[in-house]
Amino acid sequence: MKIMAVNAGSSSLKFQLLEMPEEKVITSGIVERIGNDNATFSIKFNGEKIEQELPVLNHKVAVELLFDALIKHNIISKLEEIEGVGHRVVQGGELFKDSSELTEENILKIESLNDLAPLHNPAHVVGIRAFKEALPNVFQIAVFDTTFHQTMPEENFLYATPYEWYTDYAVRKYGAHGTSHKFVSDRAAELLNKKDAKIIVCHLGNGASLSAVKNGKSIDTSMGLTPLEGIPMGTRSGNIDPAVFGLISEKTGKGISEILNDLNKKSGYLGVSGVSHDSRDIANEIEKGNHRAKLALDIQTKRIADYIGSYYVLLGGLDAIVFTAGIGENAANVRHDIIERVKVLGTELDPELNQLRGENEISKKGSKVKVFVIPTNEEVAIARDVLRLQK
Repeated sequence: MKIMAVNAGSSSLKFQLLEMPEEKVITSGIVERIGNDNATFSIKFNGEKIEQELPVLNHKVAVELLFDALIKHNIISKLEEIEGVGHRVVQGGELFKDSSELTEENILKIESLNDLAPLHNPAHVVGIRAFKEALPNVFQIAVFDTTFHQTMPEENFLYATPYEWYTDYAVRKYGAHGTSHKFVSDRAAELLNKKDAKIIVCHLGNGASLSAVKNGKSIDTSMGLTPLEGIPMGTRSGNIDPAVFGLISEKTGKGISEILNDLNKKSGYLGVSGVSHDSRDIANEIEKGNHRAKLALDIQTKRIADYIGSYYVLLGGLDAIVFTAGIGENAANVRHDIIERVKVLGTELDPELNQLRGENEISKKGSKVKVFVIPTNEEVAIARDVLRLQK
């Protein structure tokens, strides 16, 4: 059966059509700059890529554009061939413990969580409603970034703030990248041939998070109420002393929203290096002897090592560390620096294997803790959930 995996952003619509259960990609693409006269639409199929620039006023138009392209290029002969749709949704709060069918009641619940993900959930709902209107009789579900982390115990997800902040305003750690963490940790357990494996997943991209996974369940993760908590990223600061807000406000006159913008969009690699948010640019600058670029990377890898050490204790040992996402899958230097920092745990990296691309074990034979690179595939994970819930 054909299943569509959808990721709707505030001004974008990313999609992938898969043949399931074979998990074969039929087509994929993205509509960007939705709401503008110069939006772009690209679609890949049969080894070719077609791109065009055109006005796309809203997500409904973007969905119509996608469906027209599927028919025009003979990717499918009729829309009825699509038997399921899975939508990525960032925030499920405590309302959703699993992926869920997109009934009107559940769509309203997703909207009720807008305060927890104001940049993401409203955009997801716009995309969901556009697909529901176009395919009213097709089974559609929401797959949440947060549900995989709903297995965290209270002591791991609660903050030591006034308890009513949690009961009244839902302030707690939710985590993110859950679909990726589940996909990658499940695959690592397969490679280890150990269902009760103790695994640390390092999802390292422009956004980055770690998780501690035991018996296939997340017991802790680095991102919190929002993606700002945790390790430094491309433009995010990661953890800081909250008193910084008061100091910066007093010194600069900036309000909370301005400071949050600085911490979300002007910090991390970009803030420390002053050069770029891109790890490739950082690596190039390091080769040129740029101290601040090296410092930006060192701060990040140090904080990642801190989390790995903490999760090692939490898990009561460790079977594997897994790297995934853009940086985790492609930046051998970053993997090397992190594993060097935690080698006291028994990690030994094979320099040659570390240079390989794709899925590989990159630790030396005999390493006490195995190290893997496993490419993530959130679209496949979404399609799997559609298949699972539709049965």
